[in-house]
Amino acid sequence: MATVPKPSELGKVDHRPPQRPWTETFPEFRPGTYCYSAKPKNLEVVGLPNPREWSPTDEDWKLPDDWKDITLKGMKDRLDKFRSFKLFMDICVRCGACADKCHYFIGSGDPKNMPVLRAELIRSIYRNYFTGSGKILKKYAGARALTEQIIKEWFYYFYQCTECRRCSVFCPYGIDTAEITMMGRELLNELGCNIDWIMGPVANCYMNGNHLGIQPHAFKDMIMFFVDEIEAVTGVRVEPTFNRKGAEVLFITPSGDVFADPGTYTLMGYMMLFHEIGLDYTWSTYASEGGNFGLFTSHEMMKRLNAKMYAEAKRLKVKWILGGECGHMWRVINQYMDTMNGPADFLEVPKSPITGTVFENAKSTKMVHIAEFTADLIRHGKLNLDPSRNDNKIVTFHDSCNTSRAMGLFEEPRYVLKAVCNHFYDMPENTIREKTFCCGSGSGLNTDEFMEMRMRGGLPRANAVRYVHEKYGVNMLACICAIDRAVLPPLMNYWVPGVEVTGLHELVGNALVMKGEKKRTTDLRYEPLPGMEEEEEAEDV
Repeated sequence: MATVPKPSELGKVDHRPPQRPWTETFPEFRPGTYCYSAKPKNLEVVGLPNPREWSPTDEDWKLPDDWKDITLKGMKDRLDKFRSFKLFMDICVRCGACADKCHYFIGSGDPKNMPVLRAELIRSIYRNYFTGSGKILKKYAGARALTEQIIKEWFYYFYQCTECRRCSVFCPYGIDTAEITMMGRELLNELGCNIDWIMGPVANCYMNGNHLGIQPHAFKDMIMFFVDEIEAVTGVRVEPTFNRKGAEVLFITPSGDVFADPGTYTLMGYMMLFHEIGLDYTWSTYASEGGNFGLFTSHEMMKRLNAKMYAEAKRLKVKWILGGECGHMWRVINQYMDTMNGPADFLEVPKSPITGTVFENAKSTKMVHIAEFTADLIRHGKLNLDPSRNDNKIVTFHDSCNTSRAMGLFEEPRYVLKAVCNHFYDMPENTIREKTFCCGSGSGLNTDEFMEMRMRGGLPRANAVRYVHEKYGVNMLACICAIDRAVLPPLMNYWVPGVEVTGLHELVGNALVMKGEKKRTTDLRYEPLPGMEEEEEAEDV
């Protein structure tokens, strides 16, 4: 992993434009600013072209001999297939409204990280080969000829976009720059120019059902480990089931919740909640991943990886699907799944067996977000909650990009937080809800070799956290995304030391008063509950 400069150094960002035109400057592949290339075996598993050993720092990227024809044909195919791509290539007036909205531009000062200019990297090629004005006027119409150097430029900058879509909120024409990045990455995939932090999880998910490559028996063992942990904290033994046919609900969550802290505490909160309300649910050890790194690869890969959820729901004969806390999982579900893998007409419109609420918003996908589900339980008074158990936590909430801008899931998580915490403070209005800043590591960029750019990209979010940390004493950042739970801890440690990260349902699990529980002295992290510090010290002695 490249050495990351100190915050005092990284915080000095120069936003002055360079002296030379952008068409004459090309990136330097410096450690910390690019991701490692994909291993050949991971491309071979999913049948992607040109698997080979190479590095972005190599002079020769070992592109196919006909790389230019492949790229231009791929662009033509996508212009014909995706009306949005053609539209976004044509309608930008370069007003610059998006320029200062991108966290990577704010944190790096690199003008090619302005969404408008990042899109120009591919738009200039479009003009040169697919428009009359570009063919005739060339550079005077903003057109460029495709070269190997431009392919390298695409790789550098399309993997410095987290597809967060914040820029789109401010675009007067509604241009979705994330869609342009997706097209750029698809074209790079045609040449075998991928990053391993995406293709590794894609290959694992294709072969084993989850990003981490966890085998079914190991997945079950890990869940059962947390059953023991819950019993140690609460005295209550929850009883999950696996691959059980005829259950009412299939529950699917990101594999990060099963594997890595602090997501594991969120997982414990899920299971405690389901046990307490008596939910008739089952896990699948085959569809053991809600996340979808196919979203960061291609539309076709997204479809292939997402198919397992409906396939397992059909095999297990459940009525509907409940999904855990994830970001890109829910963008795929909410915006793509019904048309890609549906219709899910073999499932029922989700109806809470506890409250009777029919989730009309899930009529199409047949899948409900757990924040909606839990908010509905609280609204109907179905949970016994003691928010004072979280009184040592002063909480703020990070709106994850995909659940906010792709779903509009703004109020439900806050409703739950205010029910399970007595001390909650929102960050400034221009940094939350649909205007939320990205964690800086989404869309498959949460890899260690990219740490400098992650810290740069996360600077705007960290600044907003610092504001409430200094004003209200906030010491806990809650979120509903597995990638956020993985990447926000190092971001907070770097920019705002003293702020920890939690999932929503970890706090639910802390506050939940379960039937038959023993006297609770610790939270799910085995840290003393407020007022229980002396008892814990006595037990340790």
